[in-house]
Amino acid sequence: MLRRFAVIFLTLIWVIQMVSAGCALAARPVKVSPVVLNTTAPDSVNTLVIDDYEDGNLVNHFSGESGTWNLTPENEEVQVSAGVVETAGAEGARHILRLTYALSAREPTKAGFWTKLMGLDATQFDHLAFEVRGDSEAGFTATFLVELKKPKDEARIDKIKGTHVVSHVTDKWQTIEIPLNLFTGLFDQTNPEAWKNPMLARKDLDELVINLESRRVTALKGALYFDDFRLIRKGEPGMTVMDQPTQSVMKTPVRLEGVEFMNFLVKRLSGFPKEVHPKKEFPKDDREFLMAIARDTWRFFDHIVDHQNHLPLDTIQMGSTEPVSEGGWVGDYTNVTNIGLYLMCLVSAYDLGFLSREEAISRIRATLGIVEHLAHHESGFLYNYYDTTTRARTSYFVSLVDSGWLDAGIYVVKNAFPEEMAEQANWMLSSHNFSFFYDTVEQQFSHGFYAHLNLYSDYHYGSLYTEPRATSLIAIGRGDVPEEHWFALVRTFPEEYPWQTQMPIHRELKTTLGHQYYGGYYEWKAIPFMPSWGGSMFEVLMPTLIIDEAKYAPLGLGLSNANYVKIHMKYTLEELKYPVWGMSPSSVPEGGYSEFGVQVLGAKGYKSGVVTPHASILALEYAPKEVIQNLRELVRRYPIYGEYGFYDAVTVSSGLVAQKYLALDQAMILIALNNYLNKGAIRNRFHSDPIGKKILPLLSEEHFFENSQTSAT
Repeated sequence: MLRRFAVIFLTLIWVIQMVSAGCALAARPVKVSPVVLNTTAPDSVNTLVIDDYEDGNLVNHFSGESGTWNLTPENEEVQVSAGVVETAGAEGARHILRLTYALSAREPTKAGFWTKLMGLDATQFDHLAFEVRGDSEAGFTATFLVELKKPKDEARIDKIKGTHVVSHVTDKWQTIEIPLNLFTGLFDQTNPEAWKNPMLARKDLDELVINLESRRVTALKGALYFDDFRLIRKGEPGMTVMDQPTQSVMKTPVRLEGVEFMNFLVKRLSGFPKEVHPKKEFPKDDREFLMAIARDTWRFFDHIVDHQNHLPLDTIQMGSTEPVSEGGWVGDYTNVTNIGLYLMCLVSAYDLGFLSREEAISRIRATLGIVEHLAHHESGFLYNYYDTTTRARTSYFVSLVDSGWLDAGIYVVKNAFPEEMAEQANWMLSSHNFSFFYDTVEQQFSHGFYAHLNLYSDYHYGSLYTEPRATSLIAIGRGDVPEEHWFALVRTFPEEYPWQTQMPIHRELKTTLGHQYYGGYYEWKAIPFMPSWGGSMFEVLMPTLIIDEAKYAPLGLGLSNANYVKIHMKYTLEELKYPVWGMSPSSVPEGGYSEFGVQVLGAKGYKSGVVTPHASILALEYAPKEVIQNLRELVRRYPIYGEYGFYDAVTVSSGLVAQKYLALDQAMILIALNNYLNKGAIRNRFHSDPIGKKILPLLSEEHFFENSQTSAT
């Protein structure tokens, strides 16, 4: 489970610096209110006061400075100021904080107040509390955002932060108590230690922020009064984002471990590798070579599917001596993306001649029949993870991007076999509405929803040139979210963000289809490209499994894809001097899972060092000769090929191979091969749907490099 969280979280964590993550109440059907009226005086034993303003200044009790902030200081309409005033407080005459503000109606603006927490350890407390009221004469917003921030580290461009919306503010004093477990963004799910001790999220708190956003506030001008910011211990810590559902069903009558448990799971499959390093002779003909890889890769999806529950398993790890031996592992869980891509793999197996039409339809029906009976969230979407043995959900999280890939798979099977599958597919698709994830304040999608907390993720998908753009196009094509969402996605970051690998070129205001947005691009050795976040193939090219960007966006995404692939190859082979290329999030041969990429291609850039075969196979459409040459070099140099095709990754410097198969990466390989060998077969199914046609103007009308002297490869 941690593996997929790491992919999503690390690949797209860029949003921290761009958005004040939060939940737009008007846009979402469910939301808990943190407002609690409380007349009990603070208990000194269970209370830690941050600032009560009785000293008359803005230096808090930890000697932390305080002040105001404004993201658009050049806009004269936007004003914010803070000061300590003496007036009637919640408990009579006293000093309190007065925050006055004015925001702009012409453009989205943000401003607010901050106070430094100086590395505060809040692990012994479970709530943030303060008093607040609005100024009836000046006017006030009934809604604002509260943030708790931690210091940034080398992997991030801004501070880790958790956010929560406060609503129902009136002109009467109220005590607000916000459970700290609801600041979901403070929990680092990529840190193994955080899974052992979730309370690490409450250590090293750096800043408390009041965030006023023009798209969120109920009044663009006004004043708010605050008093007694404090942490309290109520003995009600609550659940966290790290919690998982309790499993009530035993997999086996007697608990099994190690190889015995692995053998039990293998018996539930249709097959399993017999050798770790089988001898393989590859055809000299390039098309036959690719067909051989496709046939071997298909065997993973033919075999590594629970034959009772018809769900693909996420991962299998070969043992140290034999496939089933010490060090081996069978990951009998799956996630929503795996299911969606598995549906496309079944269609691909039919296209490639590995399955008959009848068998493909039979398997698709079996899987969708199980999916219909899995535990669903009340929104209609699946939870993100399920046990393939018991079918029990193993996650409370409802994921935006994974839900998108499930629906993508359903659209593909619907249009591949319309007579047999259209009715069931349409019924399933009609139960999903992606507006559930949409934040109208940010005009972007939340990462997802924590069902057990009744709360959205603190983070948003905000970059255009990353994997979730496929889900954005699906949602727009369906009419679930407005077209303006596409243009609210970031192309390039402004020069005020110095952490970038380079400053954008021609980052100017543009207009496409009546929408204004900032464009711009990067260049490497005079080749223009749109930056991804980490410089990996996965984030840029995975959407092309279903979206024909080369055809429909020849001067936009398609052109950038071609240039991106060219740079990826040249930089890896010529600058890094690697003998092979292709970096993306993948298994780490030394153990674990991490992100890899070509740094110059990313706004921030991932580290290099590990090559994964799926990364180059995704590029077949743009550089077929170079990809085939690269694949042949991989099998010549390294023991990276098994019974189910390419193992997941190799450390270039040592030649150490991760003898592991991941359903996500195997699926990208098989679908990309099918698209290449069968003239875009999967993409054609998607674009034949009405939603696939509706999105075409978004692709074709935007030109990325019109100011570049060398726009073409």
